[in-house]
Amino acid sequence: MRLLARPHALANNPGGFGYDNVIPTPYNDGMRTSKPITVTLGNQQRSLEKRLESGAFASASEVLRAAMRALDREENALDAVLRQRIAAAIDDPRPSIPADDVFAALRAFHAAGAKGRSGGA
Repeated sequence: MRLLARPHALANNPGGFGYDNVIPTPYNDGMRTSKPITVTLGNQQRSLEKRLESGAFASASEVLRAAMRALDREENALDAVLRQRIAAAIDDPRPSIPADDVFAALRAFHAAGAKGRSGGA
């Protein structure tokens, strides 16, 4: 069993680091559980460097793992909202609108928009 620790800058020692949130993780017989990758960050490179300079993260890997966790949270939240909206639509007691009517209304809407765009150019 290996211990995974998250470093953080100490408030009373701005240049030092402390460790909290020590989490036991399987060691997998001394082998890595993931493989190294190369990432081209482009404009996000400076953002990563600022986080490292601030002491909030000890390595680029930590920054990227935190970013992936944030993306996972965002996607999960969006999925939950979409599931709620789908359930609300399914539970809606109003009668369904025939597909032909919906598509006719969409074609009319887009046709009106196209006329407005071409007339104003």
